[in-house]
Amino acid sequence: MIEPLVQFSPASLANKARSSSTVRALVASVLLCNLTFTVQAAEIQVGFSPEGSAEQLVLNVIQGARQQIRLMAYSFTSPSVVKALVQAKRRGVDVQVVVDAHGNDNRASRAAMNLLANAQIPVRTNAAYKIQHDKVIITDGQNVETGSFNYSASAAKANSENAVVMWDVPAVASVYLEHWQSRWVQGQPYQPTY
Repeated sequence: MIEPLVQFSPASLANKARSSSTVRALVASVLLCNLTFTVQAAEIQVGFSPEGSAEQLVLNVIQGARQQIRLMAYSFTSPSVVKALVQAKRRGVDVQVVVDAHGNDNRASRAAMNLLANAQIPVRTNAAYKIQHDKVIITDGQNVETGSFNYSASAAKANSENAVVMWDVPAVASVYLEHWQSRWVQGQPYQPTY
């Protein structure tokens, strides 16, 4: 059974902040980075796995994109995420993916990257770090999905994972896009093996 997504509105965040370790961790992360954002009308959703709501949240973000998807991944093997990205490309969304080179040097990852590349989705592998451990999707320059959820079947079905989506936060999305772009530039274009 899939557990419902947890949703927060700006008004409810203040009340939940006192008791929610997720919100406190998010705030602490922002403060540690010395970044400050004023968020007016944002909606925040969280999901968890293996209960199923984390993967569904990731798919909702991809399916909701209208113009652009930028994805960064450590482990990238999820058939459902690959399918959603290919469908997004087919409906005219500009999709680009950058993954960790070391964490995706295996048959399952190559199969996933081949499907994307053969669908004309640019994919790059980044070997500039011990690991590129980012798990982020930015859509339409205003929505951000992040968390521990790797884009893999294990993350969806076996691991304890979380996903957080911040909707309609262009200031936050801008910072994530800048980070994504820096990793994209460092990456090498992936050439499909079949």
